[in-house]
Amino acid sequence: MPLRVVSLLPSLTEIVCALGAGARLVGRSHECDHPAEVGRLPALTGPRFAAAAASAGIDREVRALLRDALSVFTVDAERLRALAPDLILTQDQCRACAVSLGDVEGALASWLGRTPRIVSVAPSSLGEVFESVREVAAALELPAESERLLAALGARITAIGERTGGRSPRPRVAVIEWLDPLMTAGHWLPELVALAGGEALLAETGRPSIWIAWDALRAADPDVIVVAPCGCPLATTRRELARLETLPGWSRLRAVRGAQVFLADGNQFMNRAGPRLVESLEILAEILAPATFRFGHEGRGWERL
Repeated sequence: MPLRVVSLLPSLTEIVCALGAGARLVGRSHECDHPAEVGRLPALTGPRFAAAAASAGIDREVRALLRDALSVFTVDAERLRALAPDLILTQDQCRACAVSLGDVEGALASWLGRTPRIVSVAPSSLGEVFESVREVAAALELPAESERLLAALGARITAIGERTGGRSPRPRVAVIEWLDPLMTAGHWLPELVALAGGEALLAETGRPSIWIAWDALRAADPDVIVVAPCGCPLATTRRELARLETLPGWSRLRAVRGAQVFLADGNQFMNRAGPRLVESLEILAEILAPATFRFGHEGRGWERL
């Protein structure tokens, strides 16, 4: 009998489906929305904060919850038990972004009978994302499928890297992961920027995203700015952009003067540590080398300011 799987992280849901095992999913998180068919599954989580609030408001609420040692998300423990999963997929990387391992363990504390296996991931680089694909595939007993998937993804990455590897000079790029307060994107984003032909500023591959002062961004004066707030679709980012545009000296930044400010979908792309990081790389390649790359993501995954 196939395993019954609950995935509580959008990227892990996408990995399961990319491995051809979507039919094994019996539950998901409230944020799991790709591919579209997972929307039929019961959602087992929810936020404790007002998700529709402006970025500054969300930041205040999340900080308050974490300061009081409260979970940012809830898990419907009764519904989870009723689904009787054999395998639960979650993360142990960012308590502010998704249900954590501790949340899941808390929900299972009073489990009666056989406790399901938990697989928790915390990738910080592209290589670690690929390892998490292997880890999920191993739990699903689909090792051959993972190697086929990773080979296909690797070929797409190599095809871009071979065309950008000799680029000089490289545009200096700042990827903004949150608007108020300002945060620059770390983890795999600097690596993706480099593969797309740029040089990432104010962040390092494999290191967490960091809060920065406005003066630090102004002093760095990037050639290109990509605004991709975590969890925010393009429409939300477009509405919130005034936060940046009203900062002192914004109009004098090199990227602004050169019309090199771009908005990217930080919900579907950039911040999900799964197979679509390759599409995120394609988006960055389209932005940084428009004469070389046309993958068709403009207007869907990114837009010009």
